[in-house]
Amino acid sequence: MNYLSPMQSISRREMLKTTACGFGSLALAGLCGQSDAGSYGVANLLSRRSMFAPRAKRVIFIFMAGGPSHVDTYDFKPELIQNHEKEIDFTGVRFGTFGKKSKRKLMRPLWDFRQYGQCGQHVSELFPHTAQFVDDLCFIKSMQTEGVAHGPSTLFMHTGATNLVRPSMGSWVTYGLGTENQNLPGFVTLQPSASKGGPRNYSSAFLPAIHQGTAIGKAGQPASEATLRNVVNTSLSSVDRERNFRFLQKLNRAQLANRVRDDQLDAIVESYELAWRMQMNAPELFDISGESESVRERYGIGSKVTDDFGRQCLMGRRLAEAGVRFIQLNYADESANPRWDQHSNMPLHMNHARATDKPVAGLLADLKERGLLEETLVWWGGEFGRTPFSQSGDGRDHNPRGFTTWLAGAGVKPGFSYGSTDEIGDTALENPVHMHDLHATILHILGMDHEKLTHRHAGRDFRLTDVHGSIVHDILS
Repeated sequence: MNYLSPMQSISRREMLKTTACGFGSLALAGLCGQSDAGSYGVANLLSRRSMFAPRAKRVIFIFMAGGPSHVDTYDFKPELIQNHEKEIDFTGVRFGTFGKKSKRKLMRPLWDFRQYGQCGQHVSELFPHTAQFVDDLCFIKSMQTEGVAHGPSTLFMHTGATNLVRPSMGSWVTYGLGTENQNLPGFVTLQPSASKGGPRNYSSAFLPAIHQGTAIGKAGQPASEATLRNVVNTSLSSVDRERNFRFLQKLNRAQLANRVRDDQLDAIVESYELAWRMQMNAPELFDISGESESVRERYGIGSKVTDDFGRQCLMGRRLAEAGVRFIQLNYADESANPRWDQHSNMPLHMNHARATDKPVAGLLADLKERGLLEETLVWWGGEFGRTPFSQSGDGRDHNPRGFTTWLAGAGVKPGFSYGSTDEIGDTALENPVHMHDLHATILHILGMDHEKLTHRHAGRDFRLTDVHGSIVHDILS
């Protein structure tokens, strides 16, 4: 290594050129007219043409952390009711019980079901507001997944792997399609949890770092405080802010021009460029004070029970309207047991249903009214379901063998139910849909072939669905 001797000196200009650490930004073609901007990886952010005609432009993923009980919500099982407390042999899936048979008592759902809509879908008393939209929903009642604990299953739901560092689904989507709005991130996750996969659930892993999800707020924080802070430096005038920004652009150009391509530096440069553009857009986007009272009431904003998740759902609509490609809403917290995780005291499911039912219904109504549901795919679900037998008296254990999720909007059949579990809701029997299959189907709805959406890393081509996954054509509109 060569060092400067004490007698050597460099000019101020040379010092700035060689020591600028890459903070600041590289303006893109639209901002600075630089023809070779794409050579630094920035072109990855531009909207890309899909592989074939897409059915949907974007996704809103409503994540119910902890695993809602399908047999208490959407999977009506008369035989489970009739055989309440009957002992049946079950094969264990958890550590210490895997593959072993043991007698367990069946437990009927704690809430009554009734049929709704023209499709006649059964919904329990937990979701009276969402039930009004069953003719817009496409239920998959034969879901299966990997992992029996929250951490592995949550990671699998988000990345397609239970214990490895893999890109999240939102990152794959923006990698394949770019963003619709150059002034906002392509992938936003609202109030994500730091546990059960944590940042890996919205990580870009080995994909270009600019596809990392942008986290707004955190689990456990009031949604009213979950916003982008310090977007604008109020101590400087707009003229001074632009002067500083342009100066940093020049420093970054010099750094990038003399370097071998560096993905991390590209990401830093792009993050500052995006931050500059967001100064003119994000403050207004995250300010819901201009929404009418009727819209706020629709989401349950202002009510103690529904205010928190109602704000998330309203932000989901605003982000979709602004052109964000992948939006994740998280009903999660930082406690040892995630929200819907009732191994005992199943009546707590009612608390979570009351907190989320009206906001989710408000989101569906708002998307429909504004014509956004025609181009947006909404995905609701947890990492797995729960057992039809009781645990610790009035609780239910984890169940990855069969559970329910629903989709709505662009690309799927409305008022439709696909697949089924056995007569008591334990195992998917008719048309089982693995999480890999659901991932493949969602990518297909967005106009991407899951087998061709790949990235070469460590000598092999990786994809969201690994070497698995089949498109569920029967649910497509």
